[in-house]
Amino acid sequence: MLTFAVHQNHEEDERGNHRRRSIRFLPGRQLEAVCAASAGDHFRKTDRSIEKSIHFGRGRCNLTNSFEGVTDLKQVYPRGHQLLKGLFKAFGSVQTYRWFEQHGVKLVTQDDHCVLPSVQDARAVTGCLERLAEKLGVRIRTSHRLEQIIPRDHRYELTFNSGRETLPLFDFVAVTTGGSPRKESLQYLSRMGHRIEQPVPSLFTFNIAEPALRNLMGIVADPVAMTIPGTKIRSSGALLVTHWGMSGPAVLKLSSYAARFIREKNDRVPILVNWLNESNGETVKEHLSDLIRQYPQKQLSGLRPYNLSARLWLYLWAKSGFPQDRKWNELGTKGLHKLIDSLCNDRYEVTGRSTFREEFVTCGGVSLDSIHRRTLESKTCPSLYFAGEVLDIDGVTGGFNLQAAWTTAYTVARSMADAIASRSSDGLLLQ
Repeated sequence: MLTFAVHQNHEEDERGNHRRRSIRFLPGRQLEAVCAASAGDHFRKTDRSIEKSIHFGRGRCNLTNSFEGVTDLKQVYPRGHQLLKGLFKAFGSVQTYRWFEQHGVKLVTQDDHCVLPSVQDARAVTGCLERLAEKLGVRIRTSHRLEQIIPRDHRYELTFNSGRETLPLFDFVAVTTGGSPRKESLQYLSRMGHRIEQPVPSLFTFNIAEPALRNLMGIVADPVAMTIPGTKIRSSGALLVTHWGMSGPAVLKLSSYAARFIREKNDRVPILVNWLNESNGETVKEHLSDLIRQYPQKQLSGLRPYNLSARLWLYLWAKSGFPQDRKWNELGTKGLHKLIDSLCNDRYEVTGRSTFREEFVTCGGVSLDSIHRRTLESKTCPSLYFAGEVLDIDGVTGGFNLQAAWTTAYTVARSMADAIASRSSDGLLLQ
């Protein structure tokens, strides 16, 4: 957990007027750390700096996404898309790309539209941020778990688990603690008048207790369509069969879209897989009928429709109950419909969830109704801001969660700067 506080080192000149040091801004921890004063402090729960936090899957880092093909932000942000639509106008993926390249991190956009360092190493990002923090004189204080934020005369006192040091009161505080799996961890914010949406996991893979499916471990079907029967929740993309069940972009997206629904069902829901990603059953029927007319004496096992992988095809027609020597012209109308159902409406029972590599994302957190959407400032506590996943914002995998972090980070930094400028112009602070 990282809590960032800006303390404006107040000093008095010989006339008794307050003076302040200039404020500077800095993207910090991968999801949230956003800005710092020349005498600013970053407080982290653990004894690590930002390096560990930004590493995903084998040291790579999807820094952002090009958003190519995204026609509606709801496609990639199940929660928070309306807020981000406005904020992206000031600082979106284009500005993020430009910022990191200007600070020495060469980026590359992959075929799947993910943007990452050209060296394929997340340390290029963390190194950039840590060097800039050092240059600006930002103090990163580790082993500080925040326990309370206490308003005192229009400023804030922060109390930590250590309780050993006396800290100054802070003029501005940005809470950037990331997602919390337990609502209890955010009670200190609830006591300050903020509504907390129940946190639940929102990016995970599916456990499926079906040995025959698990024997297909390593097979990738791309693309497939997935749905939860009885709902309008659906996704599409690549599906990877694993030794515990299913993973891949299609699964991760479905888990994100259906996060609250799946949690309400105690992580046990039915799913339907359309291995062909073809929604028109008549089109599939016509395609298979053409195969029957062209290859009537061919065995089912020897002719794979839609270029399905051999192992997947053998699994599907065996699951349909056909004997190994069944020929295409022996299917009959009933057998044809049964095969179409296996291809387009293959049903499985999800029996649990597993986290995706080291990435753990939650939906929930501080309700967007508790903040001013243009500035991300608290409605109940002036000069208290929120950025990153502590807000009820989350996206699908592919760099979208980091982009939400950079964008909310910029917004908080800009809002603080504007607030300080306003105080200065009102004579409350003199440069």
